[in-house]
Amino acid sequence: MTTLDERLVKPRALDRLVVRPEIGALLGAVVVFLFFTLVTDRFFSAGGAATWLDDAATLGIMAVAVSLLMVGGEFDLSAGVMTASTSLVTAILATAAGWNVWLALLVSLVFALLVGLFNGWLVMKTGLPSFIVTLGTFLALQGLNLGVTRLVTGTVQVSGMRSTDGYASAGFVFASTVDIGGTPFQISIVWWIGFAAVAAWLLVRTKFGNWIFAVGGSAGSARAVGVPVVRTKILLFMGTALAGWLVGSINILRFASVQANQGIGLEFQYIIAAVIGGCLLTGGYGSAVGAAIGALIFGMARQGIVFAGWDSDWFMLFLGIMLLAAVLVNNAFRRRAERVRR
Repeated sequence: MTTLDERLVKPRALDRLVVRPEIGALLGAVVVFLFFTLVTDRFFSAGGAATWLDDAATLGIMAVAVSLLMVGGEFDLSAGVMTASTSLVTAILATAAGWNVWLALLVSLVFALLVGLFNGWLVMKTGLPSFIVTLGTFLALQGLNLGVTRLVTGTVQVSGMRSTDGYASAGFVFASTVDIGGTPFQISIVWWIGFAAVAAWLLVRTKFGNWIFAVGGSAGSARAVGVPVVRTKILLFMGTALAGWLVGSINILRFASVQANQGIGLEFQYIIAAVIGGCLLTGGYGSAVGAAIGALIFGMARQGIVFAGWDSDWFMLFLGIMLLAAVLVNNAFRRRAERVRR
């Protein structure tokens, strides 16, 4: 009797499914969707969908970028305040200095990329944990936001964007709506889907994606086989900063004003969404699509609680349960995936 080489054995459909990091988040999203569809009337309607998709969009853009960084084995605690910093740079240059909005956006983009470059360079140069380095950046940016904003405007807020040169065209790109069946959907949803698609392609279809998994799994081993560890990690930090700029641009052009303390605390929501989406805190494993789905769960739960007329305090309870459930489910799926691959 001949025995078939195990390398030629085709995995079962269920085994091929469980090796995907985002499968746990997808199941969770289905459960949350069905739950709020049943307990509220407004959730499963075009207007309701436009609301919870809008809530998930900006969170999703950041969560996707943070997920790539986490797969690469690092954290960025400055991601939340970065959205406010880029908004403030754009708003101050456009309103106080009188610059065209597009030029102000370009300068704020350069500013964001330089901060990401600094974070990545300092982590790799010093060998300090990214948690510590980006905590320092978080505090520095927070102080800079408050100090510069008060110095320029006399308050902690910048407003007046709607009267600036170039606002109309920039607002169309970053803050307009798309009419679908008579219901306006925010353009940020399109940005979110596009950003997630590009990140997913980058992670699973390119050599750079292989480098991300390699440096997150074992930086030493990756370096030994020729992976440019320093360059890869610096680019990941710059990618998170780029996402911060995109979200900051969407916010300032949509709301036309920004508070200096905006975005503080959101960095933990980005990390939680990435974990719910299948990313491991230890690096080397995760999914950009899963992080986008994790943000979708956030949006559905937050707006579903509002539609149901419940106290919003219950959202934090939901968040804690979801985080614990996600970690347990992700660990179970990862162990199953490792057995399948052997």
